[in-house]
Amino acid sequence: MKAYELTYIISPEITSEEANTLAKEIESFIQNKGAVVLGHSQPVAKTLSYPIKSHASGFMISLEFHAESEIIEEIKEKINKNEKIVRHIIAIKKPLKIRKERRAKQPVSPILKKEDAIERKELQESDTHKTSIEKEKIELKDIEQKLNEILGE
Repeated sequence: MKAYELTYIISPEITSEEANTLAKEIESFIQNKGAVVLGHSQPVAKTLSYPIKSHASGFMISLEFHAESEIIEEIKEKINKNEKIVRHIIAIKKPLKIRKERRAKQPVSPILKKEDAIERKELQESDTHKTSIEKEKIELKDIEQKLNEILGE
């Protein structure tokens, strides 16, 4: 058995009570064919976005049920024969996919003020300048020692 959803629009020429009785008739017909009705909506008057069979409005009803695929053709025939139903669709309802929960993203570090950014740059520049001076001093001492060794002093 598959899960189906039947959505149909009833002509606005009938009253809401007649729309309710027609909805109950269709629901009982589906149940008599061996389907299990899961849920249904009450007829709701809707304005259509475009005219269907020269009707600008109608009563919209949805019905969810489990049924065998052989029954669907009989349901379509019953609905097509009824002149009060303007449009219908029977869709197969697929089970919802369970999505994995995403990991929370790490918060982005706050944007620094201009003054803080300037101070950080100055500190970084002074640190790099100190290390380059120390490297130069070490290199000069090494050079003097090598020269003394070469000259034999």
